[in-house]
Amino acid sequence: MWSLETLGRQRLSKHFWMREFLMSEIGNFHEISNIPDNPDLTLERGRALATTLLDPLQDTFGRVFIRSGYRSARLNGFGNANKLNCARNDNPMECHIWDLPETEVAGASVVIPWFVDRYAQGRDWRDLAWWLHDHIDYSEIWFFPKLCAFNLVWRPKPQKRIDSYIAPRGCLLRAGDAPVESKQQRRARYSDFPPFRGISYPN
Repeated sequence: MWSLETLGRQRLSKHFWMREFLMSEIGNFHEISNIPDNPDLTLERGRALATTLLDPLQDTFGRVFIRSGYRSARLNGFGNANKLNCARNDNPMECHIWDLPETEVAGASVVIPWFVDRYAQGRDWRDLAWWLHDHIDYSEIWFFPKLCAFNLVWRPKPQKRIDSYIAPRGCLLRAGDAPVESKQQRRARYSDFPPFRGISYPN
């Protein structure tokens, strides 16, 4: 029997513990607990997300802010039913429910403070999008206007898709497609970014 205290103290990776992924404004306001149905599966997928995607971001840019992490199926279903910016539990793109047995996914909405400061001055979100594409083994990324937050998704078989609600809105890269910009063009966009620190994956 897992206690919530024990769960929160589980280390997912070099930089991240489970506790910071359990916080939910929806859950707090509506008094709905955000506790996994399957803690072991949640931790397994959370470790893959944190190790593969989040650690390299924090190693490179400094502190990464987790805006929204894990959601229980009950909490996410409530959020969707009440139009609180939660996708349906059975939506193929829903990434916050880490412990659905048949859906191998873990995702979080994250903010990179280093980039937020530049975004506030007019920096193009696509500069960060192409950096992410060229350096980490993500599955899907969705960008949002507030703080240039983005959903970053791990799957065992990455789809490599990038979408955005920031202008120009829409799909920047469809799964299976080659980038519209050459590697040289992409690198020029993020030439002033900090040196990458982490595992580099081939494109």
